Amino acid sequence: MNKNLYHILGVNKEASEAEIKSAYRKLARKYHPDLNKDNKDAAEKFKEISCAYDILGDKEKRRKYDNNEIDSDGKPTGFGAGFGNAGGYRQYSGNPFGGGNFNGGDFDFSSIFGEDIFSQFTGGRAGGFSGFSGAARRPRKGADINYTMNIDFLAAARGDEKTVNINGKNVNVKIPAGTLSGQTLRLKGLGEPSPNGGSAGDVFITINVDKHPYFSLEGNNVVIDLPITFKEAVLGGKVTVPTITGKVAVNIPPYASSGEKLRLKGKGIKNGDQIINLKIIAPQKPDAGLETALRNMADEKIRNF
Repeated sequence: MNKNLYHILGVNKEASEAEIKSAYRKLARKYHPDLNKDNKDAAEKFKEISCAYDILGDKEKRRKYDNNEIDSDGKPTGFGAGFGNAGGYRQYSGNPFGGGNFNGGDFDFSSIFGEDIFSQFTGGRAGGFSGFSGAARRPRKGADINYTMNIDFLAAARGDEKTVNINGKNVNVKIPAGTLSGQTLRLKGLGEPSPNGGSAGDVFITINVDKHPYFSLEGNNVVIDLPITFKEAVLGGKVTVPTITGKVAVNIPPYASSGEKLRLKGKGIKNGDQIINLKIIAPQKPDAGLETALRNMADEKIRNF
């Protein structure tokens, strides 16, 4: 019985190449043998739509089919009929899941499905799938897992170790010194397992670094604003300053100015320094003695405008 190939694919005779291809892909996914292993009707349907697309998916064969030069099996009609594979038209034969093939060469399913669809079905390489000639299975990597981790400034600056739960298992994650917000750590092979014997996926952890109340970063240098009193600014003195590794004593030089910078070598990240920005803070309470002393001071020119 001569079947209507357009009806088999569910399209009309005026369908474009893209519409025919799309219809075939949809049906092939639905009736694919790897998704219907116990359904013989699905196997026959898959064979039928594959044969239909073998003709309608080929521009020259489709033209000949539309002109009634070949039938739904790809066989020539009229003169030349009965000569088997005359004209070079391939015919599907054999069990579609037991080594059968399209005579005249392997059918290029990769042009229809692409590589991804085959990995979903069998892990097979594009160009063939289980049961068809040329089939070759390729292990597929497991899915990656993405996490977001919030860490405090000091943990990111100094480096730290955090414990996270991945797929029900506690894993120690090393935070490198100097880690910045937006950077991603990769834990190789700790993602989802492969569905067909391939390597496991990876875990990607995106870091969010919390802001610190008084530290900031400039490259590998740690920066801090240090408030000093008017007295410390004029007379100088020793004050205690925090660093990312602990507190240290710092000498304020006499007659220091706001905006003046002090440097603590090696107190930053890795080989960086700590930069101290001095900021003079005026007395918070009225001081009559200070006011008198200031009035008795000679005026000093400090502005050029």
